[in-house]
Amino acid sequence: MDHLLNEQQLEVRQAIRDFAEQEIRPTVAARDASGEFPGDIVKKLGELGFMGVNTPEEFGGAGMDTVTYCIVVEELSRVDPAVAVIVSVNNSLVCYPLEKFATPKQCEEWLKPLASGKMLGAFCLTEPGSGSDAAAISTTAVKNGNDWIINGTKQFITNGQMSDAYLIFARTEKSADKAKGVTAFIVPRDAKGLRRGPNEKKMGIRSSDCCAIIFEDVRLSDAYRLGKEGDGFKIAMIALDSGRIGIASQAVGLAQGALEEAVKYAKSRQQFGRPIAEFQAIQFKLADMEMMTEAARLLSYNAASKKDSGKRYTHEAAMAKLFASDMVMKVTLESLQIHGGNGYLRDYPVERMLRDAKVTEIYEGTSEIQRFIIARSLLA
Repeated sequence: MDHLLNEQQLEVRQAIRDFAEQEIRPTVAARDASGEFPGDIVKKLGELGFMGVNTPEEFGGAGMDTVTYCIVVEELSRVDPAVAVIVSVNNSLVCYPLEKFATPKQCEEWLKPLASGKMLGAFCLTEPGSGSDAAAISTTAVKNGNDWIINGTKQFITNGQMSDAYLIFARTEKSADKAKGVTAFIVPRDAKGLRRGPNEKKMGIRSSDCCAIIFEDVRLSDAYRLGKEGDGFKIAMIALDSGRIGIASQAVGLAQGALEEAVKYAKSRQQFGRPIAEFQAIQFKLADMEMMTEAARLLSYNAASKKDSGKRYTHEAAMAKLFASDMVMKVTLESLQIHGGNGYLRDYPVERMLRDAKVTEIYEGTSEIQRFIIARSLLA
């Protein structure tokens, strides 16, 4: 794979891998157990430029390409996908749509501090009554003079507890087409009437915070609107295309970590007088795990390259996310199987890895939704 990467990408990969090993790995197990948010780690990642990898330098970001962004998320996920998803959401779901739709004043006030790591952002689309049916949102924003009054509840919001800015989507007019009449807004953390629910007790990626965000008569001036009235659904879908590349890379990195743990264990575990790595049954498992991981990596880089070319990449992002999330479930499960009974214990990281993997099939569009997107593109 190295021959596909340029010198800068290889340097970034080594830098982020060293950071993940030195700064993140020592606390992974403890944070998984406690659910503690990795605040110091996120702050350091911001200082290194990884909270705005793709964002142009004039907007506070690192100005790197999307393949480099994939590498960053992948290397973080190889050690801790909980940290990786915090980075991914800020980059893909918050900074990217702001870069595309924010006014110069909004870029100065919001995008620059978000991309430089001085602020943290959250993407608020999902609601208790609208998950896969994203257009069915019931949160409302009603015009009141030059202000908007926002009411509703968003659910499963990554970075929800810790964010300084919330990119939210609300219905601003009724329409027969549910995708129309939705508008995007940037809501500051200290907005009067905004409340955060308790941190959800999740199966995996436990040190990534996740909660409900409640809006009760939150009043915002029109200066907080992102893009045109009625363009909110379009903005959300553009953000999710970008986000799916990040989740595909999260799955690839997690699978790489699980594969490395399996190889290490297979070489050290003795059965019948020799390492289990010498048995063909184990070798074939490892071969399949390597092949699937590499295939998912190539799909992710392909989607990233198409994004960088300026062409539409919805189809490629959906394929990468679908394949990678399906793949990481198989790879982490096989890694646990190679570990045998030890894999079922929290003493070994593969137990956590399997729990962490499942969410990649769910958030930023379930696997079923990805299949729908791919099929619709083929049949169009």
